[in-house]
Amino acid sequence: MTDAPREPAIRVLMMPRDTNHRGTIFGGVVLSHIDQAGAVGALKAGCAQVVTVAMDKVEFHQPVMVGDLVSFYAEILRKGRTSVTVRVEVEALRRATGDKVTVTSADVTFVNVDDAGRPVPLPR
Repeated sequence: MTDAPREPAIRVLMMPRDTNHRGTIFGGVVLSHIDQAGAVGALKAGCAQVVTVAMDKVEFHQPVMVGDLVSFYAEILRKGRTSVTVRVEVEALRRATGDKVTVTSADVTFVNVDDAGRPVPLPR
């Protein structure tokens, strides 16, 4: 039996507008995409709409470069009564070399909310 390849929650081509003074992609841009990918995972877990309440430890192991195709993989770690925690793993495909590098990961907790922003139970 073979494992099916993982599908990213989102995939983003990094552009020059998102670079810092060193010519690499701002960490905050990557954090924003982590938040979006985590939200996609939370929605797939049954949430109707979510707000982010926490993002655990993010350590950058490799820089992200202009032209990298960056994949953000979302995996549900825990479902509570009104919240869900999603691990987002980030991998960059280097345009210049074709190498895949692990950039970072984070555990992001979201709360399922109604239109007024109040927590509501997740569907079971």
